[in-house]
Amino acid sequence: MSQNDKQVAGDHYKKLKIQTWDYIWANNLGYMEGNIIKYVTRWKDKGNEKDLLKAKHYLDKLLELIKNDTA
Repeated sequence: MSQNDKQVAGDHYKKLKIQTWDYIWANNLGYMEGNIIKYVTRWKDKGNEKDLLKAKHYLDKLLELIKNDTA
């Protein structure tokens, strides 16, 4: 059985055409980008606007890290 066939707590990922973790892995995305994708993908089915705020928080942090890394 594939890990995609089961989900702990809820079914918000199982109904997707491409599971979020498969997309993140296939595109070699980092932790920050992966969390942004995760929260934006599930916001309608799980966390509502709280998930969008979480995605924004990760995006703001990513921008901060990029700015500080290149300053």
